[in-house]
Amino acid sequence: MSTAQVQRAAEFIWLTGRVLDQRRLEYYLDESRTAREGVLAALAGFATSDGAYAYGLEPDIKGPVPQPITAMTALRLLDEIDALDEGRAEAINRWLGRQVTGDGGIPALVPAAHDYPRPPWIEPPAEPLGSLLPTARIAGLLFKHGVTAPWLPAATEFCWAALDAMTATHPYEVHCCVVFLDHVPDRGRAAKAADRLGELVRDQELFQGRRVVPGYAETEFHYAYDFAPTPDSVAARWFTEAEMTSSLDKLAADQRDDGGWQISWRRWAPTTEIEARPGLTIERLRTLRAWGRPA
Repeated sequence: MSTAQVQRAAEFIWLTGRVLDQRRLEYYLDESRTAREGVLAALAGFATSDGAYAYGLEPDIKGPVPQPITAMTALRLLDEIDALDEGRAEAINRWLGRQVTGDGGIPALVPAAHDYPRPPWIEPPAEPLGSLLPTARIAGLLFKHGVTAPWLPAATEFCWAALDAMTATHPYEVHCCVVFLDHVPDRGRAAKAADRLGELVRDQELFQGRRVVPGYAETEFHYAYDFAPTPDSVAARWFTEAEMTSSLDKLAADQRDDGGWQISWRRWAPTTEIEARPGLTIERLRTLRAWGRPA
């Protein structure tokens, strides 16, 4: 990937990105304290009075009611700018603690999602149940930054139990589990669980565009770089050098003429593509840089 490609991506985000994404771009280009504060200021615009986040922070989740999957997105953005610490996580962790179910997990959605526009494939449960998506990613991000929460031990046990019992999975669940396995303190157990998860990914042919998971969009393929966005991830060893190289080559080549990367999931609302592409473009740039691809 050349400097010119990075410049084209930046022009795309300046042209089409929300304030949050433009601030994220500033941080990508210049990891300064000023750029970090800019992202934090933009992120604050999505905060709710109870310590969580809403208002389309996650483009597929609309309305003013916070959802656990949106809280996951907020934590992911704080991680992106290396600003996830006890102080910034306190309010959101308090809110997440009120969402924990009897099994120790956190549901992806709570029933209030019924009241606002949502993708047709999202059906909030009448009784929320814990889910690896988002529990595993949330727990993994907290472990990564040494952040504690009263509910975290139970959530950790929930993740271990779900991983031990797993016989089938899907890409977005795997993405969350990888973050958990990358950072959970029990490294020996994490290595064994990662090996089993990697076998499932290969057995189910979830990578390199080999098959579409039932319920996903026809174009919603996933590749090695989706599972291993950095070379130090436990998922990196799931793939051969040739598989990883070819996936990164494809990632660089998939940049569109307008400078951005295209989403693969369903465009269920007029704004889906417009809101999601700039953020996805930043994620693609970060993956390529992590693997040493940008010049």
